[in-house]
Amino acid sequence: MKLWTSRSLTTRTTILFAAIACVVTGMLGAYFYRSAQLSLERYADVMLLGRVEHFSRLVREMYTVSELKDRPLLFETMLGAEQDVLLFRRPGEQPFIDVNPGGIAVPPLRALAANRSPTLADIQYTKLPDGVVVHWAVASASAREDGTQVEVIAGHPMAKEVRMLAAYRDRIVFSTLAGMLAATLLAYAVLRRGLRPIRHIASHAAQISPANLAVRLNSDDAPVELRQLTHAFNAMLDRLADGYQRLSQFSADLAHEIRTPVGVLIGQTQVTLAQARDVAEYQHVLESNLEELNRLGHIAENILFLAQADDAALSVDCAPVALGDELNKIADYFEGLADERGMRFAVTADGTAWANPMLCRRAINNLVVNAVRYGARDTVVRLTGTQDAQGATVVVENDDGLPVPPGQLQRLFDRFYRADSARSQFTESSGLGLAIVKAIMNLHRGSAHVSCPRAGVTRFELRFPTQPAQSA
Repeated sequence: MKLWTSRSLTTRTTILFAAIACVVTGMLGAYFYRSAQLSLERYADVMLLGRVEHFSRLVREMYTVSELKDRPLLFETMLGAEQDVLLFRRPGEQPFIDVNPGGIAVPPLRALAANRSPTLADIQYTKLPDGVVVHWAVASASAREDGTQVEVIAGHPMAKEVRMLAAYRDRIVFSTLAGMLAATLLAYAVLRRGLRPIRHIASHAAQISPANLAVRLNSDDAPVELRQLTHAFNAMLDRLADGYQRLSQFSADLAHEIRTPVGVLIGQTQVTLAQARDVAEYQHVLESNLEELNRLGHIAENILFLAQADDAALSVDCAPVALGDELNKIADYFEGLADERGMRFAVTADGTAWANPMLCRRAINNLVVNAVRYGARDTVVRLTGTQDAQGATVVVENDDGLPVPPGQLQRLFDRFYRADSARSQFTESSGLGLAIVKAIMNLHRGSAHVSCPRAGVTRFELRFPTQPAQSA
């Protein structure tokens, strides 16, 4: 089986086509051979019936038995050079006319009623020692001179027909093999030509590399059957190019994000080691380094979480989460951070969400931190929770003062993306918060959306489904 599947598509299709051609041609040859055999047998039977009917009429109407005995050569001449058998006899007596050039033994045959015409059903069959079948027909007639019964027996050995069918069979076998060979060669040529577009696609696809992801397959020149393949392949290349571009951007952003704290650590350490310091100065440097190390650890933790969340088979344990209690706890927790910017929370929540409590809290926390970080001073952050038949919805909405372009809205959930880096100076930001929110909602088989319902207002919406996230 492995050897068969490892062959080229052209070879496999050619072999299968040749096998089909051989089977079809062989079946047609067998059908024609059988038809010819039946036709020859039917012709021999009709000939025999006509012969015994003719000679029976001679016995009844034209010649007496004596006259028939005087004309044996007449019947031999009528049979010609055939190896056929013709007998005239009274029941229980030796034949008075015996034309049997081949000396074929006449078997006991069923006699018919006097003057009844035989039919095809009355044909009888015997077999010679060499396997040749002999057809027999019997008719009974009343003699013209005295009315006694005379049996007319005619036999026909199928030797000539057997030789004819053998020659016909040989021609069928030869034509089947020749047809199979011709079909194989033609199929191979047609397939080679027909599969040429696939080879062109393969050679074109070989040009694609990470450094040359802009190459696309030309679907206009492809046959109709391959256009769907080329469209799917081009769509896959678009996704790969987009993913590769995002990965490259992610790597660059990650390097940029890590470079800052690492640079700070190196610079502070070099300055500190440049000369002797007292204990207080060393302690201050270590505290500063610890802050940068914590920042690096937080970035690493977030990246690890995102990498784990990308596993489609990962499931989370869900439980009912009371939206009113949860949102009020979050508002109380971030109240001090909001007061520093003159912001306050307005909570309106009811119902229950089916979610992992820790991950649900983390997703909402990230949205609240994002609202406080980028929201305009002296504004209200509105937290809303609702439940319906399709699931639960959590909305975090705030006034950020500046409208967000639609193109940036679509990228807010990208990793390391910041809509306005200047506005992130209030608190340190790694640009992973909203990406983590998106990943958490994917784990819940839910959704996360952002919109601007009106100028200067940013609205984040989390949608939790009614069914638990873990698989059945």
